[in-house]
Amino acid sequence: MTDPAAVERDAAEAASAFAHPAVAPDVTAAYGEHPDHVVDFYAPRGETAGPVPLVVVLHGGAWRAPYDRQHITPFADFLARRGFAVANVEYRRGSSLPHQNAEGPVAGRWPETFDDVAAAMDALPGLAATALPQADARRVVVTGHSAGGHLALWAAARHVLPYGSPWRLSVPPMLRGVVALAPIADFTVAEELGVCGGASAQLLGGAEHWDERLPSADPASLLPTGMATAVVQGRDDIVVPQAVAEAYVAAAAKAGEMVGLTLLDGVGHFPLIDPAADACAVVAEEISQLAW
Repeated sequence: MTDPAAVERDAAEAASAFAHPAVAPDVTAAYGEHPDHVVDFYAPRGETAGPVPLVVVLHGGAWRAPYDRQHITPFADFLARRGFAVANVEYRRGSSLPHQNAEGPVAGRWPETFDDVAAAMDALPGLAATALPQADARRVVVTGHSAGGHLALWAAARHVLPYGSPWRLSVPPMLRGVVALAPIADFTVAEELGVCGGASAQLLGGAEHWDERLPSADPASLLPTGMATAVVQGRDDIVVPQAVAEAYVAAAAKAGEMVGLTLLDGVGHFPLIDPAADACAVVAEEISQLAW
C-alpha cells in the first residue's frame, strides 16, 4: 500500500508543475493532416551567437487523450530560456472513453501513436529549418517525460526495430542523444508494478497483442542502440517508480551498453518538468552535456 505521505507529496508536486500557465509557441507547424500532427517551436530566448542545439520534447500523460502537449509548454519555455531551440511535439493518444474492455481511458493508439512520433521526427529537420533558423540540425537531443520518456527512447532506437517494421530506419537517427525523464522504459516491469493502470499493455492494444508487439515498442527490448542515453529519475516517484528505470539500465548493461542514470533524492515524478523545481535545472544540465 502506498504511503499516504507519499501520495500527498506527489499531489503537491503535481499541483506545482501544473500551476504554471501554458506558454504559447513562437511558431506552430504541421507534419501531417490530423489535428494532432503539429509541432510547437520555441526560439531561444535572449541573444544567441550562431546556431543553437535543438531539443525535441515529447510529453507524457500515459499516452491518454486528456493529456496533451499544453502541460509541458512551461518546461519547453524553460529550455528556451536556457538558450535552446525547442520543438514540442504532439501526437495521437488514446480515447478519453473506455473501450477495448479496459478500465478507464485507454492509453495510446496502435499503430497511430508510433506512426505520429516517427513522422514527426522525420519531418523535424525540414520544419525546424523554416520555423527556427537558429536551430542546428546537427545538434539535436530528444527528451520526454514519463510516457513521453518512453517515446523519446523509442525514437532514438528506430534503427534497431525488427526488420519489416514500418518505423525502422536503415541508419541511426541524427541525434546527439536522448534524455529520458522518469520514462516508462521497461514495459514488463511497468506492468508488474501496475504503472499508470496498465497503460503499457493498453498502448499495445491489450494482452492479446503483448507478445507480438512488445519487440517493436518496448525500449528495454531495443538494445543496444549505440546512442548516448541518460535517464533522470526521482527516488520518491510513485507514478513511475525507480525500479522501471533501473530495469532499463540493467537491460542496457546486459546488452553491452552503458546508460547514465541520475537518481534525485527527495524528488517524485513531476518536479522533472517543473520550472520552479531544482530538479528541472538538473534536467537542463543533462541535456546541455549532450547538446553542446
